[in-house]
This record gives sequence, C-alpha cells and structure tokens, in this order.
Amino acid sequence: MISSVLSDSKLSFLIAAIDPTMVQACFQSHVSVWVGDNAKIAIYNIRVVRHKFGKRCLIEYDVEVNHAGTSEFMTWMGKVRAKGLDRTSYQLQCKLWQQGFEANSSDGISVPEPIGTVPEWQMWLQRKVPGTIATVLLPNAEGHTLAHRIAAALCKLHRTQILPDRHHGIEQELAILHDRLDRVAQQFPQWQRRLERILDECDRTAGRIESPHVCGIHRDFYPDQVLINDSRLYLLDFDLYTTGDPGLDAGNFNGHLIEQGLRSFHDPAVLASQQTAFTERFIHQSGAAVLDSVETYTTLTLVRHIYLSTQFPDRQPFTEQLLELCEQRLLHPKFRYF
Repeated sequence: MISSVLSDSKLSFLIAAIDPTMVQACFQSHVSVWVGDNAKIAIYNIRVVRHKFGKRCLIEYDVEVNHAGTSEFMTWMGKVRAKGLDRTSYQLQCKLWQQGFEANSSDGISVPEPIGTVPEWQMWLQRKVPGTIATVLLPNAEGHTLAHRIAAALCKLHRTQILPDRHHGIEQELAILHDRLDRVAQQFPQWQRRLERILDECDRTAGRIESPHVCGIHRDFYPDQVLINDSRLYLLDFDLYTTGDPGLDAGNFNGHLIEQGLRSFHDPAVLASQQTAFTERFIHQSGAAVLDSVETYTTLTLVRHIYLSTQFPDRQPFTEQLLELCEQRLLHPKFRYF
C-alpha cells in the first residue's frame, strides 16, 4: 500500500506524511494546542490503513506525548482528502465532543477525540479508540441489549442542535436509487423490467411519508459505524452528516441488519429480534410518527444494496436474492422483519 501512496500524483504530499522525521516536526508545530506548548511528540510507527487512489487516504500514527517527563502512548488517525482539508467534518467532531460526546460522558456515548489539522497535508486528526464494531457483536447473545444502546446513541445524536447547511431528503434519496438501479439494469438487462417496477414502487412508497421533523442526521448509520468498548459506545465517521429525516438513519441501520443476515447467515430474518429491540427503543425516544419513515427507509436501503452487491465479488452471489427480497417488501406491505 505504501507504493500505491507514493505513486498517487493527486496526493503527492503524502510522501512527507509517511516520513517519521517530517511527521514529528509537523505534528509538533500543528497540534501544540492539543498536546500543550511544552509537550514533546515522538512518532514510533506509521501505517497506511486505507488508500483510495486519487481520492483519500487514512493513516495511523503511533505517538508518544511527553509532558514534563511523563509519557502517554496513543494512536492518532489522519484523514486525508484529495479535494482539500475536510474542515466541516473536523469542526463537527469538535462540536460533538464539546456537546456531550466527550470520552467520559456520563451516558457512555462518545465520539473519538479530535486532535487538530495539518492543512498542508489536507489532513485532520482524531484519536483512535479501542473496541469492536457492532457488526461483530450484534449477532451474539447480548445483541438485543446492544441494539437498545445503539438506538439510544442515535437518538442522542438527533437531539443535538448542530445543523449543517446541507440537506438530504427523500427526493435526493430516490434520485440516488434511480441512478444506481439504472446502472444495475445496464449490467443485467434481463432484470430491467423488475428493476423499473421496484423503482416505481419506491417512488409510491416514499410519497406516503409525511413531512418529517428535520434534525442533524448521520446519513451513513449502520453497525460498522458503532464501536463498542465495554460500557462505552463510540459513533464514527460523520463525513455525510446533514439535515434530514431521523427515520433515514434508523431505516438505514435496519436495512443493513437485514442485508447482513442474508449475506452472513443466509437468512434475512436472523437478526429480526435485534431489529425489533433497536426500532422499539428508537420509536420510544423519537415518537411513533417516525415509524412509517423508518420502515420506508429500511426498504430503500435494501434497494440500494441491490446495486452495492454488484460492486463486490463476495456480495454478487446475493444480488438476485436482494432483488427478490425488495420485490417482496414493496409488493406486500405487511412483509417486515420487525
């Protein structure tokens, strides 16, 4: 992966971002507010974790921060974007940290601590937190309890008063689905009429959603975005944070659970009880009026997974099963997994 980074002309500055000497000097200069003016930073290891050529990169830095002879060891995650420093995501992380999502929050719900920015590398830094993603833990015996906790964490996020300028509504969601399923139809022309019917039903179903209460939403909320460390739960990756219908986040989460059940256990209903626990807690805290929205966005998420399944070799065997599942949900409104 290092060789890929070194050959990426759109991210050519990463040559410096993976050089320990240059990183140490740069961090010492840029994150003094966080570490303290008299603290010393030492870099022990650098790992390129993910690299999407010409677009973005995720780098981990093992760091020692020394305060007056006392050392603290930690890992920082540097998020790099080719089109420029993502100040919006960094500032959002800072606001969440300051408004109840700090490391020792009393409710056990946090976000990773923001560290600072390195503008010349188009990078912002956050502290890496330990834990296991919810995708792994939800199928276990404690999955129902965990689903309750995740719903509470999502509702906490929705209650914040952090409202970005951008908005994502049902019109934008349907536009994405039409675009993605058109691509599937080009790849599998034998399914074109079935896909067109699914899109028609999606349009009709979405048209019945009442105007939602708009709040700040994650917009990419699913079990991989939740990290569990004993009694503490961390919410991750707010790159798509926007204003929108809170039911989108809950529906997206449930849709991913159904897809996970199908792909990992060959049974789309295997995690139904976890869905029920999650949805009941979410509706209890958000209000019954959002239930139709949750159900609709659950279906729309599954429809989007038809396209997503075509993009990964290990998911392609499930494309037609997802197609059939979406047909069943849309043509038989009583068909639900919660």
